[in-house]
Amino acid sequence: MKLILDKILGSLLVFLMAGMVTAVSWQVFSRYILQASSSFTEEIARYLLIWIGILGAAYIAGQQQHLSIDILAPKLSEKNRIKLRMGINLLIILFCLLVLVIGGSNLVYLNYLLGQTSAALNIPLGAVYTVIPISGVLVIIYKVNELLNPKQYLV
Repeated sequence: MKLILDKILGSLLVFLMAGMVTAVSWQVFSRYILQASSSFTEEIARYLLIWIGILGAAYIAGQQQHLSIDILAPKLSEKNRIKLRMGINLLIILFCLLVLVIGGSNLVYLNYLLGQTSAALNIPLGAVYTVIPISGVLVIIYKVNELLNPKQYLV
């Protein structure tokens, strides 16, 4: 399942990045060549950057490539190192559940309830913020997978 999720999320990130590059390129072209700035490309690029950053963090969490300080783990035995990583993953799952999934869902709901829309594109801001709970669920899936396969901690 992890491999399928990696492929889908990686492909989505490539697609979003291509969209952001296209939007920024069009903005530069329209501003300097056509002498008429495009009104919506800045907003598109901003929202795509948000999605890339947050989904990219979920992807990196699944690859176990997040920034960490490795002072304690190398000094522990193999058994204790696995226990430490399991404890860290449980804390990450708790954080993602409380802050990203529950808090992010409340943010999305509140924005839809208030009817807030973006200035140039006139899309609901709740749609932009849906990436927060989605990312939280993805990180939880990745971390539960790590908890179920503790030997991968030693790689």
